[in-house]
Amino acid sequence: MKDQAGRHVLVAGGTSGVGLATAKAFAALGAEVTVVSRGKERVDAAVAEIGGGCRGRVLDLRDADAVEEFCAPAAFDHAVCATAGAARGRADSLPLAEARAAMDSKFWSAYHLARSVRLRPGGSLTLVTGHLSVRPGPASALQSAVNGALESLVRALALELAPVRVNAVSPGLLRTPLWDSLPARERARMYTAAEERLPVGRVGEASDVADAIAFLAGNGYTTGATLFVDGGGVVAR
Repeated sequence: MKDQAGRHVLVAGGTSGVGLATAKAFAALGAEVTVVSRGKERVDAAVAEIGGGCRGRVLDLRDADAVEEFCAPAAFDHAVCATAGAARGRADSLPLAEARAAMDSKFWSAYHLARSVRLRPGGSLTLVTGHLSVRPGPASALQSAVNGALESLVRALALELAPVRVNAVSPGLLRTPLWDSLPARERARMYTAAEERLPVGRVGEASDVADAIAFLAGNGYTTGATLFVDGGGVVAR
């Protein structure tokens, strides 16, 4: 991972999980970091936790006009979109309102950022997707579709936004607050089952994905790619 001193990095969804870990990783590499998210309390807490002159801004990426207004005044060297859309359920039973809300939160938020953010020459845009795009499971049709759409978007944007580089990082199962709503015993069983199935023998951490994002930002010869950081989940039996 290359030193990022003097670079300005925007991390959308940078207040928890992968986004927060990514903001910390770039700050540790010397970058000036700005995190955006919908809740002021979470933004303030993340800024305090990241330190190093990190700045925060309340921004709802689902609002295209607000995103355009935020992006207009300044250019960034790198931008990362780590917004989540966690609706789970079968296509024939998941309420349509929840499905559309998840699509707004993860796909359209990323699209709004991609169309409005100004990135300096040599810069990069990285979207966080998920390995369900190629390894769907039960009750994951919507998540699979959203992640697949984002990865297709990345390939097209790599052409449209060139020479800015556009990539995706696709995580597998991670120990993040995304799963805090599950009862502790059920969550522990899920992690244990994953550890037994994955070739690496462990569940991923948000920092694993953050390291991959920082790598792609510093690698000037990679664009239009999806990097799977899933412990071998795509190939596991």
